[in-house]
Amino acid sequence: QFCRLNKSLKVHAYVVMSNHVHTIWTAEQNNLSDIIRDFKTHTSKQFTAYIQENGCESRNEWLLYMFKFYANRTARNKIFKVWKGNSHPEEIHSKDFFEQKLHYIHGNPVRAGIVAEQSHYLYSSAQFYQLNSGLMEIDYLV
Repeated sequence: QFCRLNKSLKVHAYVVMSNHVHTIWTAEQNNLSDIIRDFKTHTSKQFTAYIQENGCESRNEWLLYMFKFYANRTARNKIFKVWKGNSHPEEIHSKDFFEQKLHYIHGNPVRAGIVAEQSHYLYSSAQFYQLNSGLMEIDYLV
């Protein structure tokens, strides 16, 4: 949501899994790789602050230890490293390709055995596509 409001990011689809994220994004005015960098920076700060302040997760100490461990292995991150340094972008070149990627993204929680129906997974844009509601508004591609 931060990047949608502050970086002119258009979010067409997403799913947040326990160990990875899939998205379909468009950058309206900015370079998409810059927005991805800003997204990773912002969410890393939000994740670590939440973990440090709330202490409600049984793995808090372990998570912070791992974030510090991986930060020490890179020159870029001084304190915590949450995200991997790479991503696997693919340019959407047709409506069929978009629909294939959309189905793949929304199918992640079903394939993982978390839910039986795509729209039942809370951290996904599948609810918006099927029920026109969800945690975060999306920007439909026309």
